[in-house]
Amino acid sequence: MDIVVSGIRSTGNLHLGNYIGAIRNFVKMQEENHCFFFIADYHSLTTHPTPADLYDSVKSVLVEFLACGLDPEKATLYIQSDVPEVAELYLLLNMNAYLGELERCTSFKEKIRTQPNNVNAGLLTYPTLMAADIIIHKAHKVPVGKDQEQHLEMTRTFAGRFNRMYHVDYFPEPVAYNFGEELVKIPGLDGSAKMSKSENENGAIFLTDPPEVIRKKVMRAVTDSGPTQHNQPKPLPVENIFLLMQAFSEPEKYTYFNDLYNRCEIRYGEMKKQLAEDIIAFTAPFREKIETLSGDTDYLGKVARMGAEKARESASKTIRDVREIIGFKGM
Repeated sequence: MDIVVSGIRSTGNLHLGNYIGAIRNFVKMQEENHCFFFIADYHSLTTHPTPADLYDSVKSVLVEFLACGLDPEKATLYIQSDVPEVAELYLLLNMNAYLGELERCTSFKEKIRTQPNNVNAGLLTYPTLMAADIIIHKAHKVPVGKDQEQHLEMTRTFAGRFNRMYHVDYFPEPVAYNFGEELVKIPGLDGSAKMSKSENENGAIFLTDPPEVIRKKVMRAVTDSGPTQHNQPKPLPVENIFLLMQAFSEPEKYTYFNDLYNRCEIRYGEMKKQLAEDIIAFTAPFREKIETLSGDTDYLGKVARMGAEKARESASKTIRDVREIIGFKGM
């Protein structure tokens, strides 16, 4: 059975793109693999959240992932900061990570460009913390998006370097988890090719959005003035609306509006109204579960403690082994 590790950003508010693109695959993955899913609250410290915001964000993410179907009995679901062994391995990996390779990281260069007044050491060493998160459990596979591929490659570099430096075959060099054809990209309502919170919140529909908010967002979705000839190719914003309908509506509804488009008889307002109601129906079970779980602090605490215990059992063994391999054997 493969060991799979995946981090979850602790910024809260999952949107439909998150769910369709990855989380529903996580739910399937936990049935076939030994999975560790962690909420990456250490990573969030690079943005200096207030204590209240940090707590609320972690709680929100925990609630939403449970509502989406992650099962703490089947997978290890834990909060990163509940496993101090991660911080120790992060320190040890930093001793063998070099300035040049960290500075060449694409995400670090992007942070320098976009936030020049907050270029902190945590941003520079983000790849080593990510590597510690993964290899602390001796993972074989990691689900990664396109923007994280370089970090996974650096994780492989750090794991291989440790093995070579200490003449051991201890850490596996993890590879990307391949979802194959099951990986679906959900477009944004703002005309962008991918639904994203960071780009435009109005272009994303969140699992916690109430019906009135969903209707407003969908009705504001970018379209055009309509086709002027039969079977005219759809521009990207219009194609996005059809892709969303394909994902969340019944097939006959998609066919109905697609035929109207090809005959130059489409009324986007009518289509958007239908799409909004279908998305509301799709997200309703998640909203209900999120509302119920949010009020059950006893259960959330139990889940967090159980996850920390299982994660620390795995992580503490790794740290004991690593300390011995390095030469920290005590007197």
